[in-house]
Amino acid sequence: MTAAGRTTGAATTQRGVPQAGLLIGGFVLLAAIAVVSVGVGARSISPVDVVRALLDHQGTDDHVIVRDVRAPRALLAVAVGAALAVAGALIQTLARNPLAEPGVLGVTAGAGFAITLGSGLGFAAGQAGQLGCAVLGSVLAALLVATVGRRSPLRLVLTGVALTAVLTGVALGMRLMLPDVFDVYRFWSVGSLAAREQAPLVWPLTAIVVCLVGALALSRALNALTMGESVAHTLGAEVNRVRAITLVLITVLSGAATAVAGPILFVGLIVPHLVRRIAAGSVPWLVLHSMVLGPILLLVADIGSRVLLPTGEVPVAVVTAFLGGPMLIWAVRRFGEGSL
Repeated sequence: MTAAGRTTGAATTQRGVPQAGLLIGGFVLLAAIAVVSVGVGARSISPVDVVRALLDHQGTDDHVIVRDVRAPRALLAVAVGAALAVAGALIQTLARNPLAEPGVLGVTAGAGFAITLGSGLGFAAGQAGQLGCAVLGSVLAALLVATVGRRSPLRLVLTGVALTAVLTGVALGMRLMLPDVFDVYRFWSVGSLAAREQAPLVWPLTAIVVCLVGALALSRALNALTMGESVAHTLGAEVNRVRAITLVLITVLSGAATAVAGPILFVGLIVPHLVRRIAAGSVPWLVLHSMVLGPILLLVADIGSRVLLPTGEVPVAVVTAFLGGPMLIWAVRRFGEGSL
């Protein structure tokens, strides 16, 4: 079956449910959870007041909280969730490894090492400096991994694991010797959305949106690649070009998300597993559903981070770990080893 045929055949799920209907339902659910997320916090705001603040700003305290703090935070959660989920779907498709996740390219380790080094040199004093160091480190690490491991998916994964181990070890040694560097790194490494909405986010969010569109545009070519390189060549796909563009998209998506929110695990790993059977073997639908379910998962985790403790917030990365672990176990028990 050709890649186009697979895409057409995946217009419905394996149980005959229309893909478009599920996608629309997902967007409605995402909008509802986003409204709830904006209303949850130390000061509760009803969904009606949240919508009113977004559509008709009156300058009241509740409206200021919604417009200036919680709505930007919800937008950040949507962007980061979509970026990590789509990056996970792309790396799993490219590497043909269902256990791969965005960090396999060394993005997280590269960002952490760059922030550690930048803190020691005085470049990562504020949020803007941390953001710049994280982006630069993630891009350089992913570029090195892609250059060394470009010949095969297995070599790509092994290179990423090796570089991650090296950068993590060196950065840990620097943090142990320099307590001030550890303090800066500790703030970034918790993986949280709290106070991150005040950072300069225009360029990272713009990069995420552009790469999400690029992932959708490239998804049809990746459909052919899933059937093997020889078949993809037969279907006219430029394998090396598709692989290179995919690596760039994964790097920018995961690098930008990690830079602005810190390392958040499980989103890029579990979301593609949850939507893979819904997508019925179609990479375009896999990307689309991941683009919706990723933000839903991160928004739910962000709501949990604000209500779990009465005295403060739990880092959202901790909540995603608690959610992601059981969800991954459930996916394996529900669908068997085929889901992996």
